[in-house]
Amino acid sequence: MWNTGPFDLTAFRPSVLTTSDPLPRFGANIVLRRLNVSDLAAFQAYRTDAELGRYQGWSAMPDAEARAFLDEMNQAPLFQPGQWAQIAIAEPQTSALLGDIGLYLAPDAREAEIGFTLARHAQGRGLGAAAVREALQLIFQSTAVERVLGITDARNKASIALLERAGMRKIEERTVEFRGEVCVELVYVRARQGG
Repeated sequence: MWNTGPFDLTAFRPSVLTTSDPLPRFGANIVLRRLNVSDLAAFQAYRTDAELGRYQGWSAMPDAEARAFLDEMNQAPLFQPGQWAQIAIAEPQTSALLGDIGLYLAPDAREAEIGFTLARHAQGRGLGAAAVREALQLIFQSTAVERVLGITDARNKASIALLERAGMRKIEERTVEFRGEVCVELVYVRARQGG
C-alpha cells in the first residue's frame, strides 16, 4: 500500500512497479523511498556542494544528467549483483529530499556496501544514522548477504560518527589513492544477526 504515511507516496513509486518493491520504508523521523525527477532541485543543492562531495565517489553533474540519473534510479531494480542503486532519504511528513543512500550488492551476493550523502540542513539531527539503520534492515530483510560494509575517509569525522551510531564497527584501515590523493580509508561492518 503506497499511502502508508501522512502523505501520498504514489508520485515517488517506481515507474515500473513490482509487488516486491520494498520501498517506501518508514523509519525514525525519515522515509526511504525511490528517487524521482521531482527531487532535482534538492538533489542538485547538496550534490553540487563541494564540501559534501569531498569524500564521495560521485561528482557534481549538470541538471540534464542529474534528471536522467534520478529517472534511472526511480526505475532501477534494487540488489542486483555487481550494481549500485541510489534511494532517497526523505522527510516523512512532506517527502522532501534530505539525502540519498547508495546500495551495492557484491557479485557473489554475500556482501553489500552502503554509502550516503545528507544535505547540510539535515545534518546533526540523527537523521543520517536513522536512515543508515533503516537501510541496513532493508538490506538484511531483502537479501541473503552475510554483512554490510560502510567505507569512509579517515578525515570524514561526521561519517565515522554516523557509522558508529548506526551500529557498525571498524574492521580495517587501508591506504588508498582517491582522486589523485593518498588517504586512509576506514572500513566498517555490520554482520547479519543470528547468522
